[in-house]
Amino acid sequence: MVTSLVELLRWYAAMGVDIALDAEPHDRFSEGAAPRAAPPPAPARSSPRPEPARASTPPAPAVTTLPAEALAQSARESAASAANLEELRARLLNFEGCGLKATATQLVFGDGNPQAEIMFVGEAPGADEDRQGVPFVGRAGQLLDKMLAAIGLDRTKVYIANVVPWRPPGNRTPTPLETAVCLPFLRRQIELVAPKLLVCLGLPSAQTLLGGKEGILRMRGRWYDYEMGGHKIRALAMLHPAYLLRQPAQKKLAWQDLRTVAKAINALRSSP
Repeated sequence: MVTSLVELLRWYAAMGVDIALDAEPHDRFSEGAAPRAAPPPAPARSSPRPEPARASTPPAPAVTTLPAEALAQSARESAASAANLEELRARLLNFEGCGLKATATQLVFGDGNPQAEIMFVGEAPGADEDRQGVPFVGRAGQLLDKMLAAIGLDRTKVYIANVVPWRPPGNRTPTPLETAVCLPFLRRQIELVAPKLLVCLGLPSAQTLLGGKEGILRMRGRWYDYEMGGHKIRALAMLHPAYLLRQPAQKKLAWQDLRTVAKAINALRSSP
């Protein structure tokens, strides 16, 4: 039976029958000649609706900033009325004239003994100082502690502050405007501590407080007069501890300056 079906299929193939047909006959010629139905017309696209007119956004108001002299005057007025260090710190916290306040973590006001005879002033806080709110606590601060210990001092016997009390972003150098608006607070801070000796650590501090125009290697080791509250106190410029970390060979100069500071302190203690 299977053999006969196979032979039948072979016969169909030999006769040209290669497709299956329906039971009913179809006139394929007439089907091919019949016109094809035209495709239905595409629906007409509605014209796009005009977008509603947008209300014009008013321009943002221009940010107004006070001129540098006005900011400095505001700082002077705020600082001058502080009766003590705590009040000065509070006024500095409320002062909005320095943009560094917006980027810093916290205020770095001062550290040490407010009744000390010697005061050290650096430039600005770094990352470690910004986190802890205390000046000179990073690597440079640790070196400063060792330098003080070398001449019999520590933070209970000195007072430490910075020209700018907020950390500049990325530890960049403070701008002249940032320094100018913070300077009245530092000057008042020095007046309230009333030290007998002032040590400027680094060139920015020395130039800001002592008015020097030379480099730190020329200014260091020399005594200057600092005007404080109607009288003068002795002031010395020194290399900054951060500079000594980068240039260890210059520590010999720092040791010379430390010995100068030690002699001045001994002279103060021995004077009647």
